Amino acid sequence: MGRLTTHVLDTATGRPAHGLAVALFALDGGSGRRLLKQVLTNADGRIDGPLLEGAAFAAGTYELEFAVGDYFRAIGVTLAEPAFLDVVPLRFGVADPAAHYHVPLLVSPYSYSTYRGS
Repeated sequence: MGRLTTHVLDTATGRPAHGLAVALFALDGGSGRRLLKQVLTNADGRIDGPLLEGAAFAAGTYELEFAVGDYFRAIGVTLAEPAFLDVVPLRFGVADPAAHYHVPLLVSPYSYSTYRGS
């Protein structure tokens, strides 16, 4: 059964990013974005369960938005205004909805990276 998961690691502190807001959107060709889910990361920097799975997880283009500016402010990091990174969008395609797509984010106040994990 296919599923979509994510987690966030704070590379500035070397810890999971706890309490970071994540929004998942489906991109519908020319008609825009459709919000599918809004969640917060847990103490492990993960979401409690898949973002999408089974029949709800279809082939297509998706976007995850990570509210990293709010997260860093909440843990006491002083950011410039506007912050260099505030909301990090990750747009990705799902070709095989029967597979596991894991989309992690490694983030600091001034950089981020991602990859397709397992």
